[in-house]
Amino acid sequence: MAQTGIWQQILDPSHRADPYPLYAELRKTPVVRVEDGTYVVSTYREIVSLLHDPRISSDVRNLPEVGADAAAHAYEEGLPELPPNFIRTDPPEHDRLRRLLTRNFGPPHRPGRIDSMMPAMLGIVTSLIDDLTGTDGSGTVRVDIVDDFAYPFPVTVICELLGVPREDESRFQALSDAVVTSTDPTTGGIAERQRRRARANADLGQYFAELLDARHDRRGDDLLSGLLSGDGDEEPMSPGEILSNAALLLVAGHETTVNLITNGMLTLLRHPEVLDRLRRGDEPDLAARVVEELLRYEPPVQFLSNNRNTLDDIEIAGITIPRGSPVTLVLASGSRDPDFVPDPDRFDPDREHNEHLGFGGGIHYCFGAPLARPETQIALTELARRLKNPRLVADPPPYRASPSLRGPRHLLVEIDGVNPAHQDPAPHPPGHTPPYVDSRSSR
Repeated sequence: MAQTGIWQQILDPSHRADPYPLYAELRKTPVVRVEDGTYVVSTYREIVSLLHDPRISSDVRNLPEVGADAAAHAYEEGLPELPPNFIRTDPPEHDRLRRLLTRNFGPPHRPGRIDSMMPAMLGIVTSLIDDLTGTDGSGTVRVDIVDDFAYPFPVTVICELLGVPREDESRFQALSDAVVTSTDPTTGGIAERQRRRARANADLGQYFAELLDARHDRRGDDLLSGLLSGDGDEEPMSPGEILSNAALLLVAGHETTVNLITNGMLTLLRHPEVLDRLRRGDEPDLAARVVEELLRYEPPVQFLSNNRNTLDDIEIAGITIPRGSPVTLVLASGSRDPDFVPDPDRFDPDREHNEHLGFGGGIHYCFGAPLARPETQIALTELARRLKNPRLVADPPPYRASPSLRGPRHLLVEIDGVNPAHQDPAPHPPGHTPPYVDSRSSR
């Protein structure tokens, strides 16, 4: 079967529930040029090499068709000229923006910020599970893990972190959906999808501009207030940079975590022996190992599309990728590469040396990883402890349309009720090093 045909099957929604056999076929040719001119890379060694290659750019404006089209479209639409967010820039601009964001997010400048959010995160999870009390009269409760839990939890957390009113969800969610759709290669060419992304980002920027106007005179401890204050030795972000990066963090701060939690619960229900171990709670680091294996086995980001291109000719796996070519890195395929990991299609939280690609790698290693890890660990641990006899209503469940940000749209589960909340508010034993602490910043 032609590799381009395999790629089209991967993009086809009918294969969303299990794309992994298709990835195995794709890996037989590590680098393949598909119909739209994109070079698709699917093997671990080659993906890691390109994640660390300075000849790979994350600035989509380097593609000739995008740069010219974006300028013309912005003029025609009267769009505000928001600069690219930091994940769509290259060094040294990327490094400067990432440093300024990190100063207000976590280590080394704010090492206690995520720790300080742990009790609130557990409180949100506890409240959401407490609300799963509806019954059909037979004692059975049917819940949707996505709508009732996996979506509202990270949305609430990222709103708290940024300083965004939770009640504004209806305003920003449609724009967030538009940004996510722009990553889907089946919804149009690169230039067209970039136009839609620019429109949604401009609208999100306008939303944040209103928030920031109100924030100037009453700043708090949230991330937006920190960016406005511009503490530190470096020149602070410009107003446009704040708006662009705030929009990114709002979208990325919940969309992928929704998928990670949902994929995690689905995987645990398919592996009841691991669910039982998590429920017992006698392995202090099990939740951390479960999440790391999920990031390898069922990652929320399947591939990086529409945001990598070549600055020079690059020879890899016997193929020359010409300068100015779009490149798609299939992270989910790389993490299941049998040349990288033994028995890759087995879910095993006891796996050693789990150097997965679930958070990407290199200078663009996932900025939100220090938050996504504890969010998912708390969520899955509490679901395992508190849901009585959970079982899937449908397997496979219906999936979201996006092939790149992959996860169930609904995950219907029947339970026999909810156990009382754990009495100890700490998500880990006193004196125990939090399992989510991870010093790895890149791979």
